[in-house]
Amino acid sequence: MLKISEINVKYGEHTVLENFSFDAKEGKIYGLMGLNGSGKTTLIKAVCGIVPLEQGKIEFAGRDIKLSDIGYLETANYFYSKITGREYLNIIKWKHRDFNIEKWNSIFELPLDELVETYSSGMKKKLAAMGVFAFERPLLLLDEPFNNLDMETNQVLNNVIKQFKEKGKIIILTSHILETLTGICNEIHYLNDKKIEKIFYPDEYDLIQSSIIDKKLQSKIDTLKQII
Repeated sequence: MLKISEINVKYGEHTVLENFSFDAKEGKIYGLMGLNGSGKTTLIKAVCGIVPLEQGKIEFAGRDIKLSDIGYLETANYFYSKITGREYLNIIKWKHRDFNIEKWNSIFELPLDELVETYSSGMKKKLAAMGVFAFERPLLLLDEPFNNLDMETNQVLNNVIKQFKEKGKIIILTSHILETLTGICNEIHYLNDKKIEKIFYPDEYDLIQSSIIDKKLQSKIDTLKQII
């Protein structure tokens, strides 16, 4: 179990998360949604230890969380440009001998013998995902995992995530596309004003559009009418 207790996170003088708490259990997929700047990526980086906590604590399996608990897929994916996809994955295979590069690539279909600098953003996303999944860490943090992917790869990734759920992983993912969350998550947490404002469960997913997105859009339209 992942347990986040009363954490505060700041960037300079700006508080992004305040008295923020969140629990996640094994074998479940949790979606994080919110406006840009609401703290989705900051939360994931805090769990990874990339950004420090001002207060509070983060525990995993009843102890302080460790980097070895986490598989983290970032929003943007950067690689040394003069390495091939295969060379990158071979580095991972050296650390994780059971990683079957050919089987994984039969799913993601990358030109592994070409330099990464020739890859599109979507191809780099697939390469990074393969590297994260190779280690099969108990906690998977996937920040905008569906960005830059074609429709077929979106479906493939969706099924990979579901398979890891069946293996008892805790999976937390963010997405700016509502449908990618409603189609896969056990819970969707809406972040607003430095905290979780509301938790939606599957039988409430059809309310997200009307209760949050449409209201905010209407407010902006009303403001626009005052300006123009």
